[in-house]
Amino acid sequence: MLRTELTPYGRGSFYGGSLMLKRTKTKLSMMALGLILSSFIPTVLRAEDAIETAGEAVGMTAGNLLFLPLKAISVSIGAVSGALSYLVTGGNADLTKQIWQDTTEGPYLITPEVAKKAVGERPELSEKK
Repeated sequence: MLRTELTPYGRGSFYGGSLMLKRTKTKLSMMALGLILSSFIPTVLRAEDAIETAGEAVGMTAGNLLFLPLKAISVSIGAVSGALSYLVTGGNADLTKQIWQDTTEGPYLITPEVAKKAVGERPELSEKK
């Protein structure tokens, strides 16, 4: 049975405040983990304005919610149709490879670079810099 005593930190501290020490260690380790992870994760959004950054994040998230399932369906159908084309054409490997290449190549995620390529250059955004 653990002994608890009344300490300056309140009742329930195990042997003079070790519970508070444990909480402090947990908080410090979580902050260190966050700092380490943030240094390894590259900055995805390079917008200067906070509203522009939020808009890009919302747009990419909404786009990926639709794009990822459609890409998975496209890859699955491409794999099956490539195999069927090999059987139907009597072993035409070039056609099968072309179907597989067209349906399985990226991009698999919408990134800021992919979005800029799709939208094109916007001179009004370049003039802000």
